[in-house]
Amino acid sequence: MLKIQNLHAEIEEKAILKGLNLSVNAGEVHAIMGPNGAGKSTLANIIAGKEEYEVTQGSIELNNEDLNELAPEERAHAGVFLSFQYPVEIPGVSVTNFIKTAINETRKAKGLEDMPAKDMLKKIREKSELLEIDRKFLSRSLNEGFSGGEKKRNEIFQMAMLEPKLAILDETDSGLDIDALKVVANGVNKLKSKDNAVILITHYQRLLDYIVPDYVHVLHDGKIVKTGDASLAKELEAKGYDWIKKELV
Repeated sequence: MLKIQNLHAEIEEKAILKGLNLSVNAGEVHAIMGPNGAGKSTLANIIAGKEEYEVTQGSIELNNEDLNELAPEERAHAGVFLSFQYPVEIPGVSVTNFIKTAINETRKAKGLEDMPAKDMLKKIREKSELLEIDRKFLSRSLNEGFSGGEKKRNEIFQMAMLEPKLAILDETDSGLDIDALKVVANGVNKLKSKDNAVILITHYQRLLDYIVPDYVHVLHDGKIVKTGDASLAKELEAKGYDWIKKELV
């Protein structure tokens, strides 16, 4: 599904990614861990197409389509979803209206008409029930006055409605208490399928107690330097990252 080869990228002429390789297949969950400054969020932003980053070498393909040539909105229409570490507030735009617009823009990009209102309402009802979201929550302005847990739950709801092929959750556990973490993890687990893939970017192993990854990758100095199963995250939690650095010397 996702294939990244020899990816080099920089921001303001500072090299961040330095030859990163990653393959993610449909049905898989990949966790990317690493110390601050390793390039984790940069990788997420580059896949999503944030324009302040410059790809200087390498390729990113989603289902054999070259993402490097696509604008951020085109990548979203192709099935890339990025859950932001710090979601923005949009006063005056309800959660429901925001998601309706996002869905219909994607349909328009595919040459389809807007989703009929009754189908939209049915889908909103089904997904909100799946994620145990109060319908009153959906009438609130997007992220305005939301707690950290509410913001993250809202992003998982957007993910449920948009049904992306590739969902990237960038430190979605940041600032969450244990109850909010469980709600988010439960939502992700319910939305996983054989047809989509999830990349979790996290500093901590605790999220991976609830969303068990198929693969854990350690990112260091712009490259993936070690890959393992879920047990690797537990080892990192216990030993930190210094032992990885020593192995590289």
